[in-house]
Amino acid sequence: MAAHIRRRLRKGATTTAVAAAAVAALAASQAPAATLADGAGGNADPRAAGEDTASAGNDGAATGNSPYYTDLPPLVTPGGPGSSSSLPAAGSAEAGIPATILAAYKQAEGTVATTDPACRLPWQLLAAIGKVESGQARGGRVDADGTASPRILGPALNGQGFALIKDTDGGAYDGDAVHDRAVGPMQFIPSTWASWGQDANGDGRKDPNNIYDAALAAGRYLCANDRDLAVGAELDQAVLSYNRSREYLNTVRSWFSYYQRGTHEIPDGTGTLPTTPSTPVPTPSSRPGTGPSATPSPKPSPSKPGGKPGTGTSKPGDGSTGPAPKPPAPKPPAPKPSPPSETFGSLENAGTGPLRATAGRTFDERVSVRARNALGAPLARVPVTFTVTGDTGTLFAGGRKAVTVRTGADGTATAPELQAGEKAGEFTVTAVAGTGRPRTLTYAATVTARQADAIARTDDKALVAAPGEKFADAVTVAATYQDAAAAGVAVTATMVKDRAGTTDNDKGPYFKDAAGKPVRTLTGLTTDAEGKLRLPEIYADDAEGTYLLRLTTEGGASVVVELTVKAPEGTAPEATEPPEAAKP
Repeated sequence: MAAHIRRRLRKGATTTAVAAAAVAALAASQAPAATLADGAGGNADPRAAGEDTASAGNDGAATGNSPYYTDLPPLVTPGGPGSSSSLPAAGSAEAGIPATILAAYKQAEGTVATTDPACRLPWQLLAAIGKVESGQARGGRVDADGTASPRILGPALNGQGFALIKDTDGGAYDGDAVHDRAVGPMQFIPSTWASWGQDANGDGRKDPNNIYDAALAAGRYLCANDRDLAVGAELDQAVLSYNRSREYLNTVRSWFSYYQRGTHEIPDGTGTLPTTPSTPVPTPSSRPGTGPSATPSPKPSPSKPGGKPGTGTSKPGDGSTGPAPKPPAPKPPAPKPSPPSETFGSLENAGTGPLRATAGRTFDERVSVRARNALGAPLARVPVTFTVTGDTGTLFAGGRKAVTVRTGADGTATAPELQAGEKAGEFTVTAVAGTGRPRTLTYAATVTARQADAIARTDDKALVAAPGEKFADAVTVAATYQDAAAAGVAVTATMVKDRAGTTDNDKGPYFKDAAGKPVRTLTGLTTDAEGKLRLPEIYADDAEGTYLLRLTTEGGASVVVELTVKAPEGTAPEATEPPEAAKP
């Protein structure tokens, strides 16, 4: 499809005056931005040459309603439904996105999905806006770090064919200390970048000419005001907050749908360059907005000549034929969105470490989160609800499963201490903040069985049994943890061949299982409330000797008990009756 030029008409202006002003603006506004003279056949970038166009005023738009490219996608789409960026570098040239530019869009999508998952930002929307704003950074002309080289500047927004936006950055971003210009691959005006700029590539700078920084800033800007971009109406609002033009929305929507049907990666610097800029229109002075989606106030309609304003009647004899109509009542202004400094942006972990505790004890770590506003700065006084979910019996201090804490001046909220329950296992702590589209963080936690750092017999009485008999005295032990009785500690009892317990013994003393069969290892034993454990009865087989029983606790404490099997002393061998010949 051939590229389309869309023209905007200014109401109430004389056609000749409008045309003259537009021509003068085009001739006079030769912006000092980079051109494509060293590439693309030497054709100058229309944005750099002052041939760009503008929408009517700034109205709080990210770009200041700067000019944009109106080229539309071709009729033949790169792939069918379900295609993805993994397609090979083939097909329509328009479908290709330079590698670094595509990587930046996808990184921004991933970052926003982590910090604001409810927004559901698609990278294809960033690609559509990047195409319309700068032709994907002039076909991917960026350096190894993703910075446009040379930088991309729109024309001076001096009110002559464009919005009037006086300098807000001292020329720091756009090199113009008189008027602002849209800057970089995503064409932010400096005043908007000052509020929404990001450092996405970790170089310590927020650079609107860097595609990684600019793409993330665009993503966060589009997600402002708790938008869900999977909802068509909210996506439209987001795009219109970028440039307040219905034609701009339609153009972005066309590219968005095109990229959704499929695209592919191409080398940097080889992208297709747009050719058709939007048409400039002289506009009255306007000041730049500082946030997304600002709405201009309605203008009251004047009354007809000859009548007193607001009376609805005309003076007698003034030649009027009837009462003048009353001017319509002005509509109440639309509610203004909260400034970025007050808009909930993200909820993140504020340094909470691993959550582990022994049953019945207090967790050393406390769950802590940090709320940030849409600019990435800490956000105070945000209520955060922490909830424990699981069957370990773990609760917050005071016996509560859910608590609400407000963030402090540094944006952090810390939950009360967690008291582990008696049951070992895993559970979760969920932190939720925000209304409408809440932000959620979930922490995994573990309760381990009670431990003991020492275990010993409660007496030192020798344990002896005759062959084939059971031991008369029971084995009783006590487990402690940090010198205190360790209740509920799991203990394993095993007959072993050596004191290290490295080899189990299959001979000698034994326990009996529920069926009365000999077993030489018992598990599932637990100390009582006083940390004590009395073992089941132990039996001796017919082999005399000294044997070892090793008891080990959860936590690694152990004790070895000696078991002796021998016939009682002084027991004479059983006498046998002499043969008949030996009898007297």
